[in-house]
Amino acid sequence: MKIAFTGGGTGGHFYPIIAIAEAVHDAVREKHLLEPQLYYFAPEPFDAEALFENRISYVRVPAGKWRRYVSLLNITDIFVSLSGCFIALLRLFMLYPDVIISKGGFGSVPTVLAARVLGIPIIIHESDAKPGRANLLAAKFATRIAVSFESAIPYFGEKARSKATKTGAPIRRELMQLETEGARQELGLDPAAPTVLVLGGSLGSLAVNEAILSVLPELVAVANIIHQTGKPHIHEVEGRAAIALRDNPLSLRYHPFAYLNALAMRRAAGTADLIISRAGAGAIAEIAAWKRPAILVPIPESISHDQRMNAYAYAHTGAAVVIEEANMTPHVIASEIKRLLADATLRAQMAEKGAVFASPEAARLIADEAIAIGLSHEK
Repeated sequence: MKIAFTGGGTGGHFYPIIAIAEAVHDAVREKHLLEPQLYYFAPEPFDAEALFENRISYVRVPAGKWRRYVSLLNITDIFVSLSGCFIALLRLFMLYPDVIISKGGFGSVPTVLAARVLGIPIIIHESDAKPGRANLLAAKFATRIAVSFESAIPYFGEKARSKATKTGAPIRRELMQLETEGARQELGLDPAAPTVLVLGGSLGSLAVNEAILSVLPELVAVANIIHQTGKPHIHEVEGRAAIALRDNPLSLRYHPFAYLNALAMRRAAGTADLIISRAGAGAIAEIAAWKRPAILVPIPESISHDQRMNAYAYAHTGAAVVIEEANMTPHVIASEIKRLLADATLRAQMAEKGAVFASPEAARLIADEAIAIGLSHEK
């Protein structure tokens, strides 16, 4: 059996693919099937080590982006996408996978269109509360549609509803189990204070960083702060934090990190009493699986169409509070953090409501469907 994945350009598209690949390997082992051949069709490998670890072969397919603002690159990228469609058609024809799993994003479009021409079954997964343009296009000829948010289904239209189901968001196995034993000691946290984990996405967030730095002395007075700044911002954040906390006896409660790998993330989340995060679908899925209350700061809708809807859809469950970036003044962010840290009962209720949203079987559901389609396609 051959299964091809496509999607992309971001970790939000890529890492759910890794989670599904892990579930595929588990499923074929349990069902005593031959090991499948897995492929990843995309403009870049994104994380070559993760592909290697999961025995996924990378196949380069160029793809152009369509930007939401006026740019000459929108014109030149049309030709990039056309060349990508031709390359994808040739490479899919040579490999002829039994099923394609697409996570959407600009990187998926050439492969999905080529698969359509060749009649290869397609499964799409939409992480966001409002589907992206790539998945709205792919839904017209997809065999199955999986979504993380129920609210995404109506966007696909009446004809697609019978093919759509809510599976939740696939999460990598290594992030499912938190590290709590000894994590406080490993991270150097003050055991006398609660802990706030600040996540700005894989590249960090200038707006979130700025908000935390603006109230840093207030925050270390009440909590440990584990702050993922993003690699491009770590040196500036460290320098400004050193100035803000100069001569502060509680300065050691602040712990900035450029990036948290899987082990560090499990430890940080395992010790967190509250998480502040952007509202990417993957981040929300992980927070829900970790059973942690959250403050979500969505990227403004003018920049990202999805995060605001994600944030409010999740907050509607009672598991999170939303602070719009435009409203994230020093007073608002500090007072909301202090309010939640002071109310352990409320945090526990939020955590439980988040757990109801979590879908730990999402990757396996998609993997099982792909294997079923793949086996029927082989006959």
